[in-house]
Amino acid sequence: MFPTPTTVDAILRSSLSDLWAFLPELAVGGTIVALLVLRLFDSLGRLHLGWVALLGLIGALALACGQWLGLPELDPRRADVRPVVRLDLFSGLLSFDQFALALRVVVLTAGVLSLAVCLFSGIPDDQDAADFGTLLAGGTLGMMLMVTAQHLLMIIIALEMASLPGYALAGFLKGKRQGSEAALKYVVYGAAAAGVTLYGISLLAGRFGSGHLPDIAPQLAAAADEPIVLLGLIFVLCGLGFKLAAVPFHFWCPDVFEGAAAEVAGFLSVASKAAALGLTTRLFFSLGDLPAALIGLLAALAALTASFGNLAAFGQTNLKRLLAYSTIAHAGYMLMAVCTLRAAGSAALLFYLTIYTIMNLGAFACVAYLRNRTGTEDLSGLRGCVEHSPLVVVALAVCLFSLLGLPPLAGFAAKFQLFRVLFEAGQSPTGPLPGWVYFTLLGVGVVNTALSAVYYLRVLRVMVLEPADTAGAPRPLRPTRAGAALVGTLALLLVMLGIAWGPLSHAAGLSVLIPATRSVGVSG
Repeated sequence: MFPTPTTVDAILRSSLSDLWAFLPELAVGGTIVALLVLRLFDSLGRLHLGWVALLGLIGALALACGQWLGLPELDPRRADVRPVVRLDLFSGLLSFDQFALALRVVVLTAGVLSLAVCLFSGIPDDQDAADFGTLLAGGTLGMMLMVTAQHLLMIIIALEMASLPGYALAGFLKGKRQGSEAALKYVVYGAAAAGVTLYGISLLAGRFGSGHLPDIAPQLAAAADEPIVLLGLIFVLCGLGFKLAAVPFHFWCPDVFEGAAAEVAGFLSVASKAAALGLTTRLFFSLGDLPAALIGLLAALAALTASFGNLAAFGQTNLKRLLAYSTIAHAGYMLMAVCTLRAAGSAALLFYLTIYTIMNLGAFACVAYLRNRTGTEDLSGLRGCVEHSPLVVVALAVCLFSLLGLPPLAGFAAKFQLFRVLFEAGQSPTGPLPGWVYFTLLGVGVVNTALSAVYYLRVLRVMVLEPADTAGAPRPLRPTRAGAALVGTLALLLVMLGIAWGPLSHAAGLSVLIPATRSVGVSG
């Protein structure tokens, strides 16, 4: 059969519509191509191409924000929920909906802020700026595809696109043995996780004869008890657990964060988490009636991850390792929202991810600033930092208190929304798990929040109350005023969002993901 003019016209119209929705990804891809081309010209050797990468990511962020703001107006019959907007792109490989649009904004925001922190802290230098910007933009592009993927083939492609640049970024610093070791560990663990994930995807695709999640969902209810289906889902969950650094797939995280530059660790801790949680939420919400054993396993992983992350952070003396275990703990908190399998959980997750991006990246930016000022990232070398870097210490205090969840900072609002959803799920469970499971998760979250105060406050005690080490002089490399201004701005933003978090909460409520078989509203 030959295509008719009508068929060709329909294909062209569909392709143009798909490309319009794909504009932010195209902008990031164009930025990567521009960096590779500009790198070929020796006359541009003195130009710091990192700024080209930053401008490209800012342009993509503007396009993503414009697409989210351009969604249809609120349904006058329901003032709390925006009408569901869903468009399958490229024959169903990607999904264009409110949840995907919002998460794309979060991922691009993390990429822009991470690259800004890198440029202001002096990593990378002029010679390596193009390579660094290409890798960071490439990782960002893969993470953007992760949050929109709704096909098993697209899931594995997006996971690898997001992971491979991260391996190189972890060992990007030249002549640093720890960085090379971190990159090698990251590659080895990542390859194992990719193999397990691909095997799980092959089991699911072979059993159902399709990789399109909406097509698999109706068949899953009848085949949920089959061992091959449960095994495939568990293998895919293992791969996502690696990206989330969820226990017991967390082994790489502390070592990689310690070996990599603080700026790179900050990017991996926020952008990678946002993408992995978005993909996990879409997978669990799109497949409908998943086996109760799988949801119970996810709940157990959430509780174990939050508890282990906080307990393991107690004995850490390196700031990056301490924040790595903090990242693991927060992954556990956010997985609790996914376990609710309700739209309110996706709204709470979006709100938490947005706040987490600001406060965790702000903490790593402060670590990078203090490293440049003192030449160390160990707590023992940061005694009395308040004497020579008071603004950065105050900004770090705000970020750590927000990670802890103290009012009136934005971290308190994030945990409040998360815990409220768990409480509501326990009162009126709609998923396969009984209410006591959600109340247990709520108790685990509250107890771990209290436990985390121990190591967050210990960092501030060392920097503020202990006397400075006069034997070691600060390094000649002084942080820029722009870097100090950036960390100060992030800290101020946490205070402002903690006081007036209503607009952000409302925006998250407009971007919910509705579970396939549970049509519940934002409050349900």
